[in-house]
Amino acid sequence: MSGMFRDRDSAERAYQSLSSRGYGKDDVNVLMSDETRKTHFGDNTPSTELGDKAMEGAGVGSAIGGTAGAIIGAIAAIGTSVALPGLGLVIAGPLAAALAGAGAGGLTGGLVGALVGSGIPEEHAAEYETGIKEGGIVMGVKPRNEEDARYFEEEFRRHNGDKIYKY
Repeated sequence: MSGMFRDRDSAERAYQSLSSRGYGKDDVNVLMSDETRKTHFGDNTPSTELGDKAMEGAGVGSAIGGTAGAIIGAIAAIGTSVALPGLGLVIAGPLAAALAGAGAGGLTGGLVGALVGSGIPEEHAAEYETGIKEGGIVMGVKPRNEEDARYFEEEFRRHNGDKIYKY
């Protein structure tokens, strides 16, 4: 399931709802533009678990070349978070690791291709891409059971989530 949040506070509260059910940072995908990361999670913002997750890949972002091979190597080297300067994105969570496993082909379709490859229908992936370009924060998780899925859907809505979809 996934949803989009328009500000840090909404995203933080949604992330806490995931955390309260025992989901850790390695269970949650977070995608945002590098500009959004700098605005909401930069050096002069409060430190939180979600903020730390957003910043994990930031330090290596400037060191990564624009070629897919260099990007894939960096994803593999740092694990589950990466800044992709060529695309202007920060991706944290299992999706980043999946892109590394897919090799350079995982990035050839851009963000929409990566999202479709992770199981998100193309029309939803396109909505998320537009939202990210407009400053949104996309968060996704694979619920362990139907009860968690219902709970997360309610919590995402309660915390101003938009474009909430279950897969």
